[in-house]
Amino acid sequence: MKYRYCDMHCDTLTAEGALQVVPERHRAGGCYLQCFAAFLFQPDGSLYRRALAAFDKFDGWCREYGLNRVGRVSDLKENALNAVLTVEEGAAIEGDLHKLEEFYARGVRMMTLTWNFANRLGFPNLSDYAGADALPNVREGARGLTEFGVSVVEHMKELHMIVDVSHGSDALVRDVKHVLKDTPFVASHSDAASVYDCPRNLRDEEIRAIADSGGVIGLNFCADFLSEDKTKEGQRAAALAHARAILNAGGEDVLALGSDFDGIPENAFLRSPADVPLLLSDFEREFGPRVTEKIAKDNFLRVFRT
Repeated sequence: MKYRYCDMHCDTLTAEGALQVVPERHRAGGCYLQCFAAFLFQPDGSLYRRALAAFDKFDGWCREYGLNRVGRVSDLKENALNAVLTVEEGAAIEGDLHKLEEFYARGVRMMTLTWNFANRLGFPNLSDYAGADALPNVREGARGLTEFGVSVVEHMKELHMIVDVSHGSDALVRDVKHVLKDTPFVASHSDAASVYDCPRNLRDEEIRAIADSGGVIGLNFCADFLSEDKTKEGQRAAALAHARAILNAGGEDVLALGSDFDGIPENAFLRSPADVPLLLSDFEREFGPRVTEKIAKDNFLRVFRT
């Protein structure tokens, strides 16, 4: 395998039904490190208890499938499928910094502050979320971090837990940058609004804010965020266009991969981890092998080491 890669985001831990992410496809695609998110849909039940159940599931998967669980850089193994535990939905800490510390102790190394609902930490880039058919854009005048959200971001910095602003409002991204100053933060699974303007995609100023912090943006494979053209050829061209736009706005150190597998419908081009080498071959032709190596693996690992 020419390039081994890191994937900053998948929803496999809490997905149901047939999965896109299975170890055989990871190995076929050359995955070096997968971030497994405990994705927590907010309205139902205790997110904290559901998060703990997802952590238990992650522990079991590491044992069952021989995944190398990683909590620090020294845990990485070259010839293994490395696995990092993350959380998607900051409401899971239920307004309690002690729960954030507990999550870190359980192995969580990155947390997405919001999903598609406002929570005690801050506000998303959607308003009054009502499902996939209702995606109102609240970019203009959107609210950012709450006072408690500022405390969470500061405490995540102290813990060396990566702050993830995917799904966050424009104001939330600005607030995180202000709080963290020069500490890297990320958008684990986002694309470029300059290519396809939908609420989930990042404007150039947000891309630059993440790049200026030393952070990275994981290219999201969701067809609905890439392009209106859902054909294989259309999605392939769109993925390359989003990558080019992010690099142009933020430089070669800002782009990484964040598939969102098992949280998105099947992409006609990128159906599973086994297809990632097709994307990387396009990157190699467009950007050259040195930059492709950064996108595939090195950029995320730089942030993980911070």
